[in-house]
Amino acid sequence: MKKQRGVALSGLLFWSIVLVLGAVLGMKVLPTFIEYNKILKDAKATVSKMGPDSTVADVRRTFDRFAEIDMLDFPSTQLDVTKDGGRIVIEFAYEKRIPLFWNVSLLIDYKGSTAGS
Repeated sequence: MKKQRGVALSGLLFWSIVLVLGAVLGMKVLPTFIEYNKILKDAKATVSKMGPDSTVADVRRTFDRFAEIDMLDFPSTQLDVTKDGGRIVIEFAYEKRIPLFWNVSLLIDYKGSTAGS
């Protein structure tokens, strides 16, 4: 007699639950990661558009225009604008709390800078 092969119902249920939980977590985290990438892209575009004699108010105004185009809810007041060797550098840091279930949340710290570009 041949030995039976296949997947047990308990194993199928276990891996189905793991896959569903992983997919739900990914669907909740992915939008915040996309938002972070848009903020970083807008900050880099702002730096490339600004001249070395631009003021902080000019930088914030330009960033707000880019953020409005990308429909971001990220105020330019959270940007740390400095000059490094005559170059404008924009840095930002913020927390994003993602509710998962009941009273369990996922907290992600996002930090970005245009210094590396």
